[in-house]
Amino acid sequence: MAEASRWHRGGASKHKLHYRKEVEITTTLQELLLYFIFLINLCILTFGMVNPHMYYLNKVMSSLFLDTSVPGEERTNFKSIRSITDFWKFMEGPLLEGLYWDSWYNNQQLYNLKNSSRIYYENILLGVPRVRQLKVRNNTCKVYSSFQSLMSECYGKYTSANEDLSNFGLQINTEWRYSTSNTNSPWHWGFLGVYRNGGYIFTLSKSKSETKNKFIDLRLNSWITRGTRVIFIDFSLYNANVNLFCIIRLVAEFPATGGILTSWQFYSVKLLRYVSYYDYFIASCEITFCIFLFVFTTQEVKKIKEFKSAYFKSIWNWLELLLLLLCFVAVSFNTYCNVQIFLLLGELLESTEQYSDFYFLACWHIYYNNIIAITIFFAWIKIFKFISFNKTMSQLSSTLSRCIKDIVGFAIMFFIIFFAYAIDDFSTFQNSIFAQFRIVLGDFNFAGIQQANPILGPIYFITFIFFVFFVLLNMFLAIINDTYSEVKADYSIGRRPDFELGKMIKQSYKNVLEKFRLKKARKDEDKKTKGSGDLAEQARREGFDENEIQKAEQMKKWKERLEKKYYSTEIQDDYQPVTQEEFRELFLYAVELEKELHYINLKLNQVMRKVSAL
Repeated sequence: MAEASRWHRGGASKHKLHYRKEVEITTTLQELLLYFIFLINLCILTFGMVNPHMYYLNKVMSSLFLDTSVPGEERTNFKSIRSITDFWKFMEGPLLEGLYWDSWYNNQQLYNLKNSSRIYYENILLGVPRVRQLKVRNNTCKVYSSFQSLMSECYGKYTSANEDLSNFGLQINTEWRYSTSNTNSPWHWGFLGVYRNGGYIFTLSKSKSETKNKFIDLRLNSWITRGTRVIFIDFSLYNANVNLFCIIRLVAEFPATGGILTSWQFYSVKLLRYVSYYDYFIASCEITFCIFLFVFTTQEVKKIKEFKSAYFKSIWNWLELLLLLLCFVAVSFNTYCNVQIFLLLGELLESTEQYSDFYFLACWHIYYNNIIAITIFFAWIKIFKFISFNKTMSQLSSTLSRCIKDIVGFAIMFFIIFFAYAIDDFSTFQNSIFAQFRIVLGDFNFAGIQQANPILGPIYFITFIFFVFFVLLNMFLAIINDTYSEVKADYSIGRRPDFELGKMIKQSYKNVLEKFRLKKARKDEDKKTKGSGDLAEQARREGFDENEIQKAEQMKKWKERLEKKYYSTEIQDDYQPVTQEEFRELFLYAVELEKELHYINLKLNQVMRKVSAL
């Protein structure tokens, strides 16, 4: 009776375990399906905001303003500017010719231009371009006493504290007077510093000849001085064919060492967002995204209330919170960007005789694109939460989680050696770090290293390759390989996650198929019963007694039941706990096997004695 009770308790607990697994399967599948819908919606939002026309528009404009050479000097363009003389040649040549397209290629006026330029005949120049200069004051650095007789002036690098705010030169127009900023555009982060808004500003004319005379006048009156540290050239275009705005900024930085460093920004953005049916589809996806965000936020709040401090012990929960934070930031950026476009776009388009500052709107649009790109990156990372659907991916997850401590310790040692080789010959510390990573990947310039120092260069290169490539990287691979071997060995003996989504889905699928094949299974069972009856009749005819036949049938039933339970191909890799009743059946089965083997041994001995007697 007690044994039956124990068997009943074991069966009940096993039933509960199976029920919990089924509930877990259902919940996980629902969560996975919901998350995939969210991920598809997020991908549509991310990739629906960009199109190939943005790339082609940037390419065309960069080719026009960056690659066009100065007439008579094929090697001089904006990218190759190195002196003030080259800068003025660019301003009076390629820039002027690129901005003013007032006639068709055969000198006929094809469009009613309405006093505006159409670059490449398709891109309307919005407002007028603007040129802005920032300077530093004299005596912002100190000249050593021994050289004061040779040089009395000293202009340091640009900082907001060193910026010159006083008027200079002719002091008659805005280009000679300092103007404070009246926009909310972000400061510009250049090669040599972070530059504020404002400065010495002038706008170009609608007339090409007036603009050229303006450039000549500024050049002759030395608008660029020793204190000049940066000049910005800003203008905006609109292409109605593809509904894109192109905001362009050309930057020339004047370092304290002399010379000029050029850089540029081309932002092709879609500020008029809801025009076509596809745009309204994107808008519906944005609304769906907000609904998903509300649902996921509610779920996480419930989990925090339920689990409290234990909630924050899981790395996946931290990823959930990070993803929710990024989603809220993306929604905030998108809302702010749309509101600013609604408030400012009409006003900017009306001011055709002034500079239209679309740079502010473009920057916020780029911020939104960046934050949504980061969001979709972490959204795809979250897929690893459902990694147990595949045995190989589960092994990968287990390997990384087990060796994370060893990798952290290795990383400390790696970067100690790595930073030791970050020498100053590589321009800057940041450039040196990236150059060394390129060396590890096989992309290096040994001739340049050798030219920098014929003796120390090769020594640096050889020792770096030896320690980093042959020693450290092989240690890293050894850590991963050793941990993977341990994980694979554990999986081979049954130490694996109890819940594998893929296997559970497969089992559920087979259960559904079995319902459709139920009749066929019953027919097969009837055939087997009939077949076993035929075998019993055959055994009786051959002279076996009833006890032997019953024992054989009992052994066959035990064998079929045990093989079905413990040697089934469907769950052969699962670790199954054995109850007391099951252990008793196995023991009785083993005893009967022992008896049968003993009986067979006796029969074989009798046969061998008869054979030896012959």
